[in-house]
Amino acid sequence: MSDPTTDGGHGTDPRGPFPGDGTRAVRAGLPESVKHEPTLPGPVFAAHFHLPGDPTGPYTYGRDENPTWTLLEQAIGELEAPGQDDAETLVFASGMAAISSVLFSQLRTGDTVVLPNDGYQALPLVRTQLEAYGIEVRTAPTGGDAQLDVLDGARLLWIETPSNPGLDVCDVRRLAEAAHARGALVAVDNTLATPLGQRPLELGADFAVASGTKQLTGHGDVLLGYVAGRDAEAMAAVRRWRKIVGAIPGPMEAWLAHRSIATLQLRVDRQNATALTLARALRERPEVTGLRYPGLPDDPSHRVASQQMRRFGCVVSFTLSTRAHADRFLDALRLVDAATSFGGVRSTAERRGRWGGDAVPEGFIRFSVGAEDPADLVADVLHALDEAAA
Repeated sequence: MSDPTTDGGHGTDPRGPFPGDGTRAVRAGLPESVKHEPTLPGPVFAAHFHLPGDPTGPYTYGRDENPTWTLLEQAIGELEAPGQDDAETLVFASGMAAISSVLFSQLRTGDTVVLPNDGYQALPLVRTQLEAYGIEVRTAPTGGDAQLDVLDGARLLWIETPSNPGLDVCDVRRLAEAAHARGALVAVDNTLATPLGQRPLELGADFAVASGTKQLTGHGDVLLGYVAGRDAEAMAAVRRWRKIVGAIPGPMEAWLAHRSIATLQLRVDRQNATALTLARALRERPEVTGLRYPGLPDDPSHRVASQQMRRFGCVVSFTLSTRAHADRFLDALRLVDAATSFGGVRSTAERRGRWGGDAVPEGFIRFSVGAEDPADLVADVLHALDEAAA
């Protein structure tokens, strides 16, 4: 794994004149410079466009295309698939809209799909709907590449790595090669890693899917999702699904997302470094069990993660003894918002079991590290642990 904290993401990447992640992020998706025009044009609010004569050209109706989406899609594509001119990116109203677009555009009655059984808590809802359409759903854990054991005959393999909230990691290259050998497509949920953490298309996946609501936009004020892929026919089906369902982002949300991507590398590097610092501090606390962070050398996922990830993410998970213990800890935090979601510039934490959809202990904590000063954040967490033990 390269060290982005020392080389700015540079290295031996030959695919562009500016291979650094920071340079790429601040320039991604910008149009050609025009005198007296803004460097990033404002959002285009339009339900329809002037269209005399035959309906040709890129912009006809607001459910199909929008210039603000176009720039954002180009920006995300430059991060997920730099130098891959055959890759296409489509943005959606939310991460679940993006996930649904792949699953429901690629699967038919009688098909089989393999999902992780330890992934995002909405996947069980998706499973119910898939099965209602006559699609067989198999599940297996993320860790240990266990999905390989249920892959035969599948049409689509869905990978979530690192998994949310348990932070297990699987070998994307290995799973993708095995799936393709069996004739299956591969989609990777890249939400927790972000394109600066890993690039699923380079690892062999057919689709990179993510919730841009999280660290990609990073301010907790935008709902967004996207799908990136290289197969034109498969992506045409995803685009058609977006048109049919109408799961489109608003132009203001798309503009805010594009604006936010400019600081992605700065935020990610700060948050990832602090996450590792926090994980090391938590490792010294006897009341903390089940500590997971892929960046820790002794984490069960570290070996695989270090082979395919360039950054390890901003989420740390751990368990306290009881529900009451966890609640006391959360109540004692002063710099951390009690909120769901993750990836924002303000740290958040929650007792994940309160939702009922994850197979985690009652005292399980998902902690999303923000951009606060590391010493302040760690001190707050350790103080809250002391208060919770009293």
